[in-house]
Amino acid sequence: MRHALFLMRRITVIGVGYVGLVTGACFADLGNRVICLDVIPEKIEKLKRGEMPIYEPGLEEMVQRNYAAGRLSFTIDYAEAIPNAEYIFVAVGTPSGVDGEADLKYIRNAVENIAAHLDSYAIIVNRSTVPVGTGDSTAQTLIERGKKQGIDFQVVSNPEFTREGSAMYDFLNPDRVVLGSVDPDAAEAVADLYRVFTKNILITDLRTAEMIKYASNAFLAMKISFINEIASICEKLGADVKMVATGMGQDQRIGAAFLHAGLGFGGSCFPKDVKALMYMAEVNGLHPQLLRAVMDINRDQRRRMILHLRDLLGTLRGKTIGLLGLAFKPNTDDIREAAAIDLAHMLANEGANLRAYDPVAMDNAQRLLDGVRFCNDAYEVAAGADAVILVTEWNEFKQLDMPRLFESMRRKIFLDGRNVYEPSEMRAHGFEYRGIGRPLNGGTVEHARHAEEAVLARAG
Repeated sequence: MRHALFLMRRITVIGVGYVGLVTGACFADLGNRVICLDVIPEKIEKLKRGEMPIYEPGLEEMVQRNYAAGRLSFTIDYAEAIPNAEYIFVAVGTPSGVDGEADLKYIRNAVENIAAHLDSYAIIVNRSTVPVGTGDSTAQTLIERGKKQGIDFQVVSNPEFTREGSAMYDFLNPDRVVLGSVDPDAAEAVADLYRVFTKNILITDLRTAEMIKYASNAFLAMKISFINEIASICEKLGADVKMVATGMGQDQRIGAAFLHAGLGFGGSCFPKDVKALMYMAEVNGLHPQLLRAVMDINRDQRRRMILHLRDLLGTLRGKTIGLLGLAFKPNTDDIREAAAIDLAHMLANEGANLRAYDPVAMDNAQRLLDGVRFCNDAYEVAAGADAVILVTEWNEFKQLDMPRLFESMRRKIFLDGRNVYEPSEMRAHGFEYRGIGRPLNGGTVEHARHAEEAVLARAG
């Protein structure tokens, strides 16, 4: 049952988080009739008022425009969302369980409700990140609960590869679309929804599609942990990891993406997905040593920042430490697995006084962090501080007024957790500067000379 291109389709999206809301808004923007469902009434009421439950650049305008045009609607009622839908996208959370396994309770709830309300043929599209085999179990649940009513369906796995902070762009400009199904016609029908964006569509079986998602995220996490391991070695040997990464990245077999040393990865995907893949391997009798090392290195990156502070300040008890950035990455308010949250807890345990500022994530952080003074900007964070840590590379932190920052601080310690600044230039400003994998002696003579000239030029 091959569908024609560019016809208006009736689409239901279950879940209005980063994946679901972006999926629904973008499909509605193409002229489709989209209903987004979530079981949390507060989220749905906010969306009906034009308020976003998440921060994602460009999303608010697209949601409001399509809601006003009647192409996009919101509900908490499965009885409203499921009947007559041609495509039902499941985009609910799969958080980590106690042992790292993916918790599928939200998936199960969604599938059971789909089965209870399905009244005509539909394609159930799993957009959530789920363990390999979930597509099969989804089909089995639908068979047991739905086919008693004689309703046909097909299941397609459609893992998402959007990045928080650029999710709209990624959805509209995908590198590839991956679809897995036991039914080629169902996969082709879903492919028709995406062909307006790309012709690079890979169709495979259910389990392979599910595995592609985990393997992709684990590989990207591995690249981050690899360059962070190299950064630690660079610090000991006096090499500069930024130049090392540049030299590596120019090799086409390696590529420059994700070779950025820093405080490690966070967010809702990489930590959860690596742990889930480890769990799947372990319960099947395998020993995923590489995946364990990826997680160990990522955890150690946050601890290394505390070691730098101890080295520079001695005891941290009673010292005032400022955190610039709370979100796990720029252009999002997501603080899940964020480096700043880990650092705040570790610093609090050391007895430090904490200040913090983030352009959009402070409301979320306040719900997790007690005893932190939340500030209005970077300069309030720095005033009277013993040390400042740049945690999230927001654009507004990339061109700070360093003389102003320097003058306001008690101790002039600047820890650059994202290697935004050049060590030699920061030291020319007078800071005690530490980056990630940057030379502790200030780098080359040439870098130092250029840094001093740049500082003098700005001063004069």
